[in-house]
Amino acid sequence: MEYFEHERLDVYKVAVAFLALVDEILEHLPKGRGRLADQLERAAQSISFNTAEGAGEFASHEKARFYRMARRSATECAAILDVCRARKLVAEARLDLGRELLVRIVAMLTKMILNSIDKAST
Repeated sequence: MEYFEHERLDVYKVAVAFLALVDEILEHLPKGRGRLADQLERAAQSISFNTAEGAGEFASHEKARFYRMARRSATECAAILDVCRARKLVAEARLDLGRELLVRIVAMLTKMILNSIDKAST
C-alpha cells in the first residue's frame, strides 16, 4: 500500500490521536462553551493539517513554515486546555493526557523545524 509522506510521521500519528482525545473533551464540555470548543477543535485540526502540508512540501524553508504553524497550533491547544483546567470544565485525567500528547507533538515539531532550517541553510 502506498502512503502519503505525512502518514509515515510519528508526529502526525500523535496529532491524530490528540484530535481523537479532543473529541472526547468536547463531548464533556458543559453547555455554553461553544466558542471554546470551536477554538480547540480548529487548533487541534490545524496541527495535523499543517503537519501534512509540510510533509508534502519540497522546499525546506516551506516545510519549516508549515511545521511552525503546526507547532503554534499545538501551543494554542495547550493554552486552551489550561483554561479548561482553571475553569474546572474537564476531568483532570483527560487534560493530563492531552498535555502529554501536546508536549510530544511540540518536541517533534521543534526538531523537524530545526532540521528543515538546517537543510535550507546548506
